[in-house]
This record gives sequence, C-alpha cells and structure tokens, in this order.
Amino acid sequence: MNLIESTDKGLYCAQADVYIDPWKPVNRAIITHGHSDHARTGHKAYVCVKSSKAILRHRLGPIKVTTYDYGEQFTVNGVNFSFHPAGHVIGSAQIRVEYKGEIWVVTGDYKLVDDGISEAYEQLQCHSFITESTFGLPVYNWTDQEEVYTDINNWWSDNAEENTTSLLTAYSLGKAQRILQHLDVDIGPIYCHGAISNMNDKIVESGIPLNPYHKVKDGINPKDFENAIVLAPPSSVGSAWMKRFKKSSIGVASGWMALRGARRRRGADRGFVLSDHCDWKSLNQAVKDTGAENIYPTHGYTDIFSQWLNEQGYHSKPIETAFIGETLDVAAIEEIKS
Repeated sequence: MNLIESTDKGLYCAQADVYIDPWKPVNRAIITHGHSDHARTGHKAYVCVKSSKAILRHRLGPIKVTTYDYGEQFTVNGVNFSFHPAGHVIGSAQIRVEYKGEIWVVTGDYKLVDDGISEAYEQLQCHSFITESTFGLPVYNWTDQEEVYTDINNWWSDNAEENTTSLLTAYSLGKAQRILQHLDVDIGPIYCHGAISNMNDKIVESGIPLNPYHKVKDGINPKDFENAIVLAPPSSVGSAWMKRFKKSSIGVASGWMALRGARRRRGADRGFVLSDHCDWKSLNQAVKDTGAENIYPTHGYTDIFSQWLNEQGYHSKPIETAFIGETLDVAAIEEIKS
C-alpha cells in the first residue's frame, strides 16, 4: 500500500488518517492553496500554511483552521508533514509527507518561475512525486514573463490614447495580483472588479503589500475609465457589469491563449499567454530535480504526460482527481484533439 492513495474523497494518507485537498467532506483536510478545486467546503478541520489562512476563510467562511509556517514540521501518528512554497499563487504550498524514511511530495498546482509576488517554488527531493500536468504537452512553452508584462502595458497605453478602457480578465486569486504588481502606474488609473478587490484585501491582511488601485463601484463617472485598465474575473465578460464602460478593449491573460482560436472563443481583442502553472519544460525539469522514481500526474494531460515519463525511464501512473487547474472551454479541448 502506498503512503498516499487516491480515494473517492481525495488523496488520502491512511497512516495519519488525513486527506490532502479532498473534494468531499472529511474530518481533517490539509490544503495546498485557496483555489476552489483544491479548497472545498464541509471539512471538520483544515490545515494550511499561514499565508493562506485569510484566503481560505474569505472563500469558505468561519472554518476551523490550523496553520504552520513554510518548512515547519508537524507530526500526525508518526507521519511528518510540512508545507513548502509551490510558486503557484500567494499562499500556495507543496505538501511533503515522510514516514519511516519514505518521502512523498504533493505539489498541488505550481510553477517554477518566480512571479515576484507568490512565495517562490522550493525544489524538494522525494521518492514519489504527485504532480499536476495542466499544460503537459510540448506545445506549451511560456514566453518570458517580462515580455508579457511589457505587451500588456503597451496594449493598455495604446488603448488609453484612444480613450478606450482596457479590460483584462484574470483569476481573482493569483494572476490578478501578479499582473497588478507589474502594471505601469504612469499610464493611467488601475481599477479592480469587486471580486478581485475583496481578494486583494485578504492578501494585504496576510501581510503582503499590493500596488495601489481603485475598486470598481457604482457612481464612478464613466469618463474616469477611459484611460484606465480594469482587472476583472473571466465571468465578467458579457455581463451587465460591463455596461458601465462606454468603449472597451478586452484582453485575456491565460496559458490557453497559446492555442489557436482560444482568444476568439472568449470574446477577446487581445490574448496574453500568462499562466500560473508549469509549461512542458518546467514540468519535466521539476520531475527530474526531485530525484523521484515514481511520478503520478493528477490533472491535465495525465495519460500523455505519464506515457512520456514511462518512456523516459520513470515509473508513472495517472491519478484521477477532481482538480481542474486553469479552466479551458470545450471547444478548445476539441481543437487540441483534432
């Protein structure tokens, strides 16, 4: 029996009787980060890294939660656990699990590049590595992030000269703050949708400073948006909320923008290839650097990535989970298959 097994409730360590990112209610859940596919409601007790506590309570309500610092070890029935930075979003963590000399690492979602705001990824050594594979195909190779930030600022600047609002969609936890920290404040005012603004408040509450911005709210003169950039969640596109912007250009920041046709399907004028997940090269680098023999992809292109790893001499087998990573519309999935 493996130290960590896949069950109908989630990843389970039987020796400690704890779950990692379970998707059904359990007694004790260790949580890698605050995204909704990893942090679910209904658990009796939660365990997370300290910088994730405010985020979890913001999303899940008044939960019972125990926190630890990165690298701080805690023991449950002889099993040693610790959180280590995953580099995915603020408060994201890998879970290191050790029992009788056997070491497993559960990555949650992660990326190797340091985005300047999330706690930078920490390379760990282990025997077994449970890794995401959201972008586990050779076609996914990210552009240097500084080039992407320059493209975003240039797009905003061009729009501002035309008195056009730049509406850029990004997830409210992670990518929105990452982009906010790299916007050129000299171009014009920065606004955030309420969902992003509320998340920003919790992040600042956790002790992480953010660049200044305004919250989009009723009563603001529409002319104030004419040279502004507005960060908003993807769900805002096409909604009644958008009617306040008289003239706007829509941009999407996502790893899926690397796909032909993805921008068009999301109703965007511009697509920026920016992801909080590993690309193909990073996934392979992370696997190699762990020194692990056993690799278990959990979501994304699990079958393809697992087959590739087996061909490289690893022992790899996909693990089915309810994690979804960065979401992709059905049409884009069909495009990849064709």
